[in-house]
Order: sequence, then structure tokens, then C-alpha cells
Amino acid sequence: MIGEQLGLSHTTVHQILTIDLKTEKICAKMVPKILSQGQKDNRKDRCLDFLEQIENDHSFLECIITGDESWIFENDPETKYQSQEWHTLASPRQKKGRMSKSKIKTMLICFYDSQGIVNKEFIPQGQTVNQHFYKEVLERLRKRVIWVRPNIKNTWVLHHDNAPCHRVISIIQFLAAKNIPVAPQPPYSPNLSPCDFFLFPRIKIHLKGQHFGTLENIKMYVTDQLKAIPVIEF
Repeated sequence: MIGEQLGLSHTTVHQILTIDLKTEKICAKMVPKILSQGQKDNRKDRCLDFLEQIENDHSFLECIITGDESWIFENDPETKYQSQEWHTLASPRQKKGRMSKSKIKTMLICFYDSQGIVNKEFIPQGQTVNQHFYKEVLERLRKRVIWVRPNIKNTWVLHHDNAPCHRVISIIQFLAAKNIPVAPQPPYSPNLSPCDFFLFPRIKIHLKGQHFGTLENIKMYVTDQLKAIPVIEF
């Protein structure tokens, strides 16, 4: 953007900023949750189990359908990364006014596999994601898999996180009754949950800094963003 405004090449702009002016980009840093040794060991064991299954069955990953829930806001302020600016080492620290997310929001539940989105839902306003509602979501997902993924309808594996409504006895019994195995997910491990480190950030980065006005506009835009993700990225 700077190069376009000044009519300079990217290389020239980068040299001026980093070498001549000695500037650097400053970005917020996420502080991870500190895991106990037991939690670290559990993460390692689960990852090793996955690797072993993949080595024994190269089609294993193609059978996994992962899913999660996330809030989508009508207006979500830009991230610090999006609003970062060049400044010298002697410049005062960049300040950004705190902005609140819009109260207009909807919750997205989305499931996908290596071929793309399998099923997505926007939770009705006022609906709590409890065990009863989540069971209905899973039943709709099961029927959707039969329709859009007939080749894995009897072999697919569900992957979801450890949210309370995901691990109650009624959900466990439902999945067992439908012969749907569940891939284990270690607690406090968003970097092992594809929705958290890939899908939701992938669509939300395009939502930040925009105003959509209504819930319907939000839903339409999110749906378009999901459809726009190339299969190769999954």
C-alpha cells in the first residue's frame, strides 16, 4: 500500500523502512495457557495416536469430520495486526482506542472434512447450545453426511472439542448408538482443533472492521466466505 501511494517498488519501500529508518512492525502477542505436565503428556499421547492411525491407514484423515461453534458479530473491530503501522524505535508506542464488539451477533456451528464444508448452522436467537440442542445438531449432521459424503457414511469419525455439551452422557450414548466414533481432543488445545486455528480465523479475518447491519447480512456474508474457501485449503 505504501509503495502504491509513493510509486515505489516493494523492495525499495522495505529497504527504506527497515534499513534506512530502522523501523519494525509491532504486533500483539498471544499468551498461551500454561499446561500442567499431565496435560502436556496427554497432548503428546493423543498426537502420537493420530500419527499411528494415519501410518496404519492413509485414508484415516479423509474420514474425520471436525466441527465447533463460534460467535459471529455484526461489527468486529480490526485486530492489532490489521491496524499495525511502521514506526521508528524512538517513536511512542502505538495506541488504539478500545472498541466493543457489536451486540448483534449469531453463533455459527460448522462441520467440515478434507473435501470442504459438510454442514453449517446458525443457532436461532435465544437458543442455548445444551445437550438437547447439540444432539439435534448431530442428528442433522449424520443425515447430511449420508447425503453429501455417502462414501464415508459408515466410516466417518467425529472430532469436536471438550465443551460441556459435547461430553455429557446423553451425547456419548447417542454417538455410540449411531456407531459414530469420536477422535479424542486434549483439553486447552485450540492449536489441535482445526476450527480454531484454520476455519474460524479464515472467515473472521474478512469480517473485521465491517458493519453488516442485520443478522441476515451476517449470515449471507459468512455463507459466501465458507463457499469461497478452495477445497485444496481443507
